[in-house]
Amino acid sequence: MVRIILAIVVGFIVWSVLWVGSDAIISAISPGWYGKSLVDFQNAIDNQTPYTVDSTILIMSLIRSVIFSLVAGLIAALIAKENTKSTLGLGILLLLFGVFIQSIYWNYVPLWYHIPFLLLLIPMTILGGKLKKF
Repeated sequence: MVRIILAIVVGFIVWSVLWVGSDAIISAISPGWYGKSLVDFQNAIDNQTPYTVDSTILIMSLIRSVIFSLVAGLIAALIAKENTKSTLGLGILLLLFGVFIQSIYWNYVPLWYHIPFLLLLIPMTILGGKLKKF
């Protein structure tokens, strides 16, 4: 049980580091487009002003979420030495945290982004764990 809890925690940290790290890298590579968009988005949230997010950035974010969920699920399975409870637990934790974060952005991001982002977290995390056969 300790291995499963550790796997869930590490998987969550891995997903989070990949998300924040990739945001920083993409912002550094494209400060005038991606970086500016992130700053403008955060300013709109802070000031509660209207803002429309670039659809390309949202699609990139969906793709990143799928990839990071797969990686986090695989790592959780490797740590737990099983690929059922650890990946499901990680997927549920990612979903709960995702619902919290998406609720903050609800009025700024279209529904076509929120729904797949949240619905793909658990299955992609489980699929990532299935990449390792025990």
